Amino acid sequence: MNDTLRLGRIGGVRVGVNWTVLVVFALITYGLAGEQLPRTYKGLHPVMYALGGLLTALAFLVSLLAHELAHAIVARRNGLTVTGITLWLLGGVAKYEGEPPTPAAEMRIAGSGPLVSVLLAAGFGIASAGLMITGVDGLVSGCVTWLAVINALLAAFNVLPAAPLDGGRLVHALLWRMSGDRLKATLQTTQVGRAFGWVTMLTGFYLAMWTADGLWLTLVGWFLITAAGLEAAQARLKARLDGIPIRRIMTPDPFTVPSAMPVAEFLREMLPRHRHAAYPVVDDGVVRGVVTAERIRREPPDTPVGALVEDAERTTAETPLTELLTRLSRERLLVFDGDRLVGIVTPHDLTRELEHLAREVPGFPVR
Repeated sequence: MNDTLRLGRIGGVRVGVNWTVLVVFALITYGLAGEQLPRTYKGLHPVMYALGGLLTALAFLVSLLAHELAHAIVARRNGLTVTGITLWLLGGVAKYEGEPPTPAAEMRIAGSGPLVSVLLAAGFGIASAGLMITGVDGLVSGCVTWLAVINALLAAFNVLPAAPLDGGRLVHALLWRMSGDRLKATLQTTQVGRAFGWVTMLTGFYLAMWTADGLWLTLVGWFLITAAGLEAAQARLKARLDGIPIRRIMTPDPFTVPSAMPVAEFLREMLPRHRHAAYPVVDDGVVRGVVTAERIRREPPDTPVGALVEDAERTTAETPLTELLTRLSRERLLVFDGDRLVGIVTPHDLTRELEHLAREVPGFPVR
């Protein structure tokens, strides 16, 4: 799920929203301001209903963000790199690099989001009771009560034992701990996720004959079926990658360029003969880094290649591909045998290998 709008960073975590959040925001605002609040609290000015619906919808999105931030913070404390949070139509998703190192870490990460939702539900519930006790039993207390109920429902929905929901992650951690086999646990939880998705979707189809709420259930069911299937395919693909060394996908003995070479000479002499995405920059046997063909094409002709050098991580040819998967998806790696440069690996090399293996994995989308 990609960001449509980036909101900034909270605690060092990038936060964005998908355009589908506008649909949720509009539906909640209209449902409250146009129907529920006027029906429950009669006789108020229309502006009061609009303001109540708008602020309550905004508070709900903040609650979703708090839920995902809890996942992100706990994940970071358990050694994972958090790349961002995206709010979208059916809630939110915190994006990580890699996987939890242990079942206990996965359980802490998965449980943190629902726990925050429960605490928010309790907080809004206490606030609502306090407002009623003090005599503020009207639109304000109604909006706060709605937030208490919706956060409780959010927590309850997320702990359902179906991948990729938080409850599915908790079950996965338990099965992983019992069997010691991460892949087996993943396949078991995704089967439950698909089954639960089908039940939800068929129930939604049935209810859609009488109420619009059935459409929501149908959408949720479709999401669970799709996400569980993709997660199972990704797990199988990672299992296929296990044991593959980096030398299998690297470009051996790559062509190198000196840092003093001008861009014009590179474009005239090197690029037509050696069409690679990146080239190591080497001076007197010392590797300075890498330079990309894309970057070179944008620079003035007299610019020395050395001025365009980018850092690249180093690895060995026998390093398992799975250990470098997250870094290799966005970076270039230089492969060494001792102090000798023996190869280079780019994200394109990884993509090519993944596409090759994906054709052998049932359910994995191949473009």
